[in-house]
Amino acid sequence: MPYIPHTDSDRRQMLATIGAHSIDELFREIPEKLRVQPGSLNLPPALDEPRLMAHLWELSKKNVNLADVTCFLGAGIYDRYIPASVGAVISRGEFLTAYTPYQPEASQGYLQAIYEFQTMVAELYGMDLANASMYDGATAMAEAAIMATGIKHRDKVAVSEAVHPHYRQVLATYCWSMGIEIVTLPAVDAGFTRLDPVEGAACVIVQYPNFFGAIEDLSAVRHFADVNDSLMIVVADPIACALLKPPGAYGADIVVGEGQPMGVPMGLGGPMVGLFTTKKSLIRQIPGRIVGRTKEAHGDRPGYVMTLRTREQDIRREKATSNICTNEALMALAATVYMIALGKNGMRSVAETSVRNAQYALKQLESAGAKLRYATKFFDEFVLELPRDPSAVRDALLEKGILAGLPLGPYYGDLENCLLVAVTELRTREQIDYFASALKEVLA
Repeated sequence: MPYIPHTDSDRRQMLATIGAHSIDELFREIPEKLRVQPGSLNLPPALDEPRLMAHLWELSKKNVNLADVTCFLGAGIYDRYIPASVGAVISRGEFLTAYTPYQPEASQGYLQAIYEFQTMVAELYGMDLANASMYDGATAMAEAAIMATGIKHRDKVAVSEAVHPHYRQVLATYCWSMGIEIVTLPAVDAGFTRLDPVEGAACVIVQYPNFFGAIEDLSAVRHFADVNDSLMIVVADPIACALLKPPGAYGADIVVGEGQPMGVPMGLGGPMVGLFTTKKSLIRQIPGRIVGRTKEAHGDRPGYVMTLRTREQDIRREKATSNICTNEALMALAATVYMIALGKNGMRSVAETSVRNAQYALKQLESAGAKLRYATKFFDEFVLELPRDPSAVRDALLEKGILAGLPLGPYYGDLENCLLVAVTELRTREQIDYFASALKEVLA
């Protein structure tokens, strides 16, 4: 076992310490028929390190590499610039190898970083407070819905059809396991949510901007929630909130989102970091934990501690308000460094550049033969209607070095000829022009 540092002597000492005579005795509780027998796995011959690295490199080349293609694919994960300071900070050993900071006297640095993360995310969303991050945006939304059902003592939630399909799938899994009914509010032809009356819903969930890129009217959503005595939950893009009026300004009760666009690589779909914010009045119902700032007992120096953390989530699981027991602290740190590096003006500049690039791209792509499906205000993502099968178009453009977007047919039956395109601040005029010319050629 060349990758395991323990010697035969080490293993004998460990077995003697725990009172086992052999490895087999250690695992005696596992039935014999369930154990993998030596030599039964069909493994290729062992490789030395140089050959192994060469083999892994060949395997890696089978993936689409964003160094080789230009990315216009968004749909929840976005190709945005990551400042060099992000990698420099999160790769430090005290951050990279840290776990939950249970001992504040030994974890002041990490606790402060989480505190700053909470502060900036809450400010970005216009909310009172944020927790110390969650797994991702989808689970954050599902946890918000579960939280709402507990607060309102109801077993029904309403969610817009214009919320990310994967998020709604996660919500369905959570709600199925808890016997909660889901009512889907339809997305109309204009690309917005139709706020049909829903009786007895604990919450109404919308996305801002929504999955199609359209900017929902949150004032109307707030009114709808009030009429139905429901909590208002918004799934918000943090970069968009650097430019748009934040959901908290509309009276949202809970705002969640995906923090990946802030300093976290696309990474083939992960890891990610969930954002979760709420009103102060709901602080006792939130999932996860909150880091707070205090003063030391003998002096005025600030200190950071785990202020709120529900032990039921770790121990008495049957009484828990949530099944979230940890957080994405390293990715949350990346988002923190990103927000500090850019600041308010920098993040607003990223958002404004994304809007300008998207408007220019739309004009060029329409001239290439595409048509805008929803003639409404959008942020940096929009739906194109194509005269050919979008999947075939996407595959043809990939051969030309363009990752074009997401075909929507598998998710929405009435959008089978549509492609969701994202244009971030990284896209140049030359890249957009090349996309348009390649699309024109493919459609011809």
